Amino acid sequence: MDAADILSTLMQAIDERRWDALGEYLHPDFVCRYVHTGENLDRDSWVRLNAEYPGFDRLRVEELVGGGDAAACRSHVTGHGASGTDHFECATFVHLRDGLIHRMTEVWTDVGQTRSRPRTGPQ
Repeated sequence: MDAADILSTLMQAIDERRWDALGEYLHPDFVCRYVHTGENLDRDSWVRLNAEYPGFDRLRVEELVGGGDAAACRSHVTGHGASGTDHFECATFVHLRDGLIHRMTEVWTDVGQTRSRPRTGPQ
């Protein structure tokens, strides 16, 4: 499988809550970087974070591109919180080593956020 196939399969496993299967797609030296928080997670920490995330509902891949050893996708994720249903968008970038995801970078944002970057021009 190429990177796009593996990323698609991984995202489907997350949506289906097959937490024990996530490690099958990750290299033993896997590292995930969360750009928005500065965190770096190893394989076990990343799987645990996904499995234990409170209120997780669905993950739907909206776009997926790639091939060979690199792929990226944009997903819409929903969860249940104190104020009802929360909506997030996530950009995920992966690079393979030995046919498994070795390096992942994710960027998360709340849907409906009014400002996500500095404005340009007059303010």
